[in-house]
Amino acid sequence: MHITHHTDYALRVLIFLAANAHRLATIQEISERFEVSRTHLMKVVNQLIRNGFVEGLRGKGGGLRLAQPARSIFLGEVVRKMESDLALVECFTTDSGCLLTGSCRLKGALAGALEAFLASLDRVSLADMLGPEQQRILFVSQRATT
Repeated sequence: MHITHHTDYALRVLIFLAANAHRLATIQEISERFEVSRTHLMKVVNQLIRNGFVEGLRGKGGGLRLAQPARSIFLGEVVRKMESDLALVECFTTDSGCLLTGSCRLKGALAGALEAFLASLDRVSLADMLGPEQQRILFVSQRATT
């Protein structure tokens, strides 16, 4: 299983927002903190907003914040909503050309592994990702200027 950069960045944004729940954050400061392209991060944040994980407030004094408490956001749901394709192998798709598709045992084994992977993430909340070290690294006492 390979998580895309898109999902990786989405998880980083969520962790940053959770560590800074006391204030609004900006895409600019998050992109600078993680050294990620602002343009790419904007696409990630837009999807997080559409999926209901993040709330974006426009205008002067606007910014980003979690749309729900960190303890209510589970990593499995984030991965499912951010990943466009969880097909581990070709036979997971409807247009598989593999001659074993109808009787393949590998597909079942891999489907079980994917299910176990996501089930494991379903038990981990965003709040679980915030230990003292993450707070120290990501916490900003006041809004950074952009």
